[in-house]
Amino acid sequence: MRIITASDASRRFSAVLDEAEHGETIVVTRGGRRVAVISPAPSANGAALLAFSRHWAGELDEDFAKDVAAARSAVELDGDPWASA
Repeated sequence: MRIITASDASRRFSAVLDEAEHGETIVVTRGGRRVAVISPAPSANGAALLAFSRHWAGELDEDFAKDVAAARSAVELDGDPWASA
């Protein structure tokens, strides 16, 4: 994990993204305080979803879609989770 200032991150943003792409986690500070963490994005190519659907094929009933919709409506999935209320 590397620690860099916000000014340095701004000047070298492309290089910071390259580092994150190659597995590095970068902590960005401003005024000596941590303000952001830039880390590699999880890779997903659909293999896990395909494995899940193959594993559960025939096991999911017709209410599954309704259950998923109800679960999604029970939590806030849209919007900025960091925005103050």
